[in-house]
Amino acid sequence: MATWFRPALSADEQAAVLADRDGHPDPVIRRRMLVLWAVRAASGRQRFNVLGAWDAVTRRLLSVTNTTVVNTDTMCQLLRAIAAEGWVGPVTVVLDNARYQRNKVVQGLAAELSIRLLFLPSYSPNLNLIERLWGFAKRRSVYGKYHPDFASFRAAIEDTLAGIPSTYAEALQSLMTLEFQTFEDVSLLAA
Repeated sequence: MATWFRPALSADEQAAVLADRDGHPDPVIRRRMLVLWAVRAASGRQRFNVLGAWDAVTRRLLSVTNTTVVNTDTMCQLLRAIAAEGWVGPVTVVLDNARYQRNKVVQGLAAELSIRLLFLPSYSPNLNLIERLWGFAKRRSVYGKYHPDFASFRAAIEDTLAGIPSTYAEALQSLMTLEFQTFEDVSLLAA
């Protein structure tokens, strides 16, 4: 058994046992008791931020990473990386309404770089392809996995992102489509 996967109930821990009204342990429940398991997790508050743009035509990810904070400067770095690709024709970047994305500095730089910013309505992650990609990356690199330190945590995410064009290309074929769930004539109920 892996050292990071252990029974949650060990000799030095207390367990709740169901008893009958006289205080005797219930034999049926005792026979059916399940062993609870716990997965170790790293402690700490270090962050690894990935701000990315998915090219729906070439099926490529452009990203900017850091360990500090995602802000206007980070967004401007991403816009410069997009412009550096040298694509011919109009470039449209689909964004949510995060404060670091929808401000005069970012909009000014986008205009200077001839990048059109398309802001989605609030609460509509279903219309943003990058949200699907982030969910996929988290499932592959973070969920249910133990990373003993920040370096291995970061490496797992970077390896997943690096494997997008090769290792995970087939898995992403059906996920990263231009098909979106939309709702027509929805009646809204307000409280």
